[in-house]
Amino acid sequence: MHPRRQSAWFNASSYLLGVAALLALAPFGKAQGLTSSDLSRFRFVGDAVLSPDGHRVAYTVILYDRPGRPAPQLWIMDLTTQKPMRIGDEKGVAVNPRWSPDGKWLVFQGRVGEKHGLLLARPDGSEITTLVEKIEGTNSPLPGGGQDVTWSPDGKQIAFLSATPDERAAEASGDPMVISRYLYKPDAGEGLTRFNDNERLHIFAVDLASRQVRQLTQGIYDEHSIDWSPDGKEILFASNREPNQDEFFNYDIFALHVEDHSIRRLTATEYNEYEPLWSPDGKHIVYRGTKRGLTDRETTMEDTHVWMMNADGSDRREIGAVIDNRQGAPQWAPDGSAVYFTVQERGSNHLVRLPVGGGAPAYVVKDNGGVGAFSVGKDGMLAYTFTSPRDMAQLYVKTGSAAARKLTDLNEVLAGKQIAEVESFTFVSNDNRFDVEAFLTKPVGMTATSKHPLIVNIHGGPHGQNGPGFNFKNQVYAARGWATLNVNFRGSTGYGQKFADAVFGDQNGDEGQDVLYGVSAAVRRYLWIDRERMGIEGVSYGGQLTDWLITQTNEFKAAIPTAGIANLVSYNYMTYYNQYEEMEFGQFLHQGNLMDVAWERSALKHVAAAHTPTMLLHGENDNDVPIAEAEQFFIALKDVGTEALFVRYPREGHGIRETQHVIDSTDRSIAWYEKHFPKPGAEGVTNVQP
Repeated sequence: MHPRRQSAWFNASSYLLGVAALLALAPFGKAQGLTSSDLSRFRFVGDAVLSPDGHRVAYTVILYDRPGRPAPQLWIMDLTTQKPMRIGDEKGVAVNPRWSPDGKWLVFQGRVGEKHGLLLARPDGSEITTLVEKIEGTNSPLPGGGQDVTWSPDGKQIAFLSATPDERAAEASGDPMVISRYLYKPDAGEGLTRFNDNERLHIFAVDLASRQVRQLTQGIYDEHSIDWSPDGKEILFASNREPNQDEFFNYDIFALHVEDHSIRRLTATEYNEYEPLWSPDGKHIVYRGTKRGLTDRETTMEDTHVWMMNADGSDRREIGAVIDNRQGAPQWAPDGSAVYFTVQERGSNHLVRLPVGGGAPAYVVKDNGGVGAFSVGKDGMLAYTFTSPRDMAQLYVKTGSAAARKLTDLNEVLAGKQIAEVESFTFVSNDNRFDVEAFLTKPVGMTATSKHPLIVNIHGGPHGQNGPGFNFKNQVYAARGWATLNVNFRGSTGYGQKFADAVFGDQNGDEGQDVLYGVSAAVRRYLWIDRERMGIEGVSYGGQLTDWLITQTNEFKAAIPTAGIANLVSYNYMTYYNQYEEMEFGQFLHQGNLMDVAWERSALKHVAAAHTPTMLLHGENDNDVPIAEAEQFFIALKDVGTEALFVRYPREGHGIRETQHVIDSTDRSIAWYEKHFPKPGAEGVTNVQP
């Protein structure tokens, strides 16, 4: 779920004048903090890949200053001089950098000047050439994860992914459109269309000397997450080979023989395997996986852990079981003695090294914040991206036990800006089952006697987490003198499997009570919070809980659900991944009395109790939570007589991503709260909750 731009639905002239007036009255005098427009000046690091000799790192820098969505540029830094160099010009776009085995070339995907497609460059940025001019993608929600590009060990070939139409592509895009696929809607974040293009991802290889391209796989399945074997004979990949692949989500691991295109299957389970990688000696394979049969592509209640097996698929073992928390895609140490992977823990994303022969895991990066991309080099060298409490992701390197070095400082916009403090606290849940953690972003400019509004911002998922890492919108609110509360309610990740499972069969239940109990704990512990000026918002599942909670309490003066689910029944049959509710409740809606349960737990059923002024934000082409969810709730609120506004963002999928849309939605959020919060000192004590 995500955020961005402006609705064409309402009377723009009168409303925008209202926004401008409200913003003019708002306390922007605290200019030492961030404002919404500062977003366009931010940059952060995406990919980070060490060269084989450890002398350079290729990394991408994501910019918010372009029209539309943030765009990546490719850079290379010499680690001796720490001098960065951009590949291509200011207008270039590049992703997925991968070094050749000898480190003399860098392959990437993107556009540099007139060249585009799969491109090749020297480490100094010279000799940029086109290997493959046209690489096709797909908007299908089924394929995903892992590497898109992999080098042969001799450096003479590169395997890559590209899509070709399946047999239903023509009729599904014709006039009329004929739909036969169960999974007929596109990926959640695509935002441009409403239908699956019926393209299938396949593995291709290009010979560097001749530039000849060969298609290595074909058919009705998608292949992805590729890795070339150390002996050069095979390419690992993941694929869903179920006969009803649209209806049963099940990735398994396969190996493709490069010469004769034969495929051997390495796993045959009812659960999922992701992102396989060969060990340096080719004798083992490490991957990320689950062990429950009930899951789907969009989210999984079960924490993924790191697994390992022999190269023939035998002796599968869950080596990540030593840590009871959600784990990211693993990478091998160059000598094959250990694997590295990220672990979600209490709002942060740490980096762990685990010996594969046994032994305790070691935390390599355990700072408050989030490790993103990382790359493992020789002699314990690491390059990684890290989002700290004070900045978006920057590039770091670390060797052994030495302190990490920060290599980039891309956000001059932060100079002279005051960044708000984030403080965590725990409280006991309503049913006394859990200690629940919350993160409070404190206002900028507090005094001994000042009172401050509180915005409750609920994360999506529900199997996600908030934490101390830099949150732009929270910081904008803090600059206005507003606090933000993020509650990691039951179902959140980073607190063990039992906690993640606690939302099973109980959507809009005790996890919603966790949010309200978090608010209650905050206002009792932080006496500077103004109970009369509290708002609530969230994206995706956070939008769903926002919808739900305003039917359960009137303690919030304003609400802003983004991409929220208001009707669990209609949602189940309109979303692009229709097994989500089955996974979260354990059966299909039509089975037993689950249809009645789902309706009972829908905000729409209880809308008569909703009296909180509500502004609904939604992407026009959201295929995860279709915009009809907001349409229903908007009309229902109007019927009740509750003040409501509906903002529809064109070109957006699930959440809001275009930079100007993000800025617009932030400004509208501020204006909505300002409109409905009593003026400081003028309010009476009407809100005795929580």
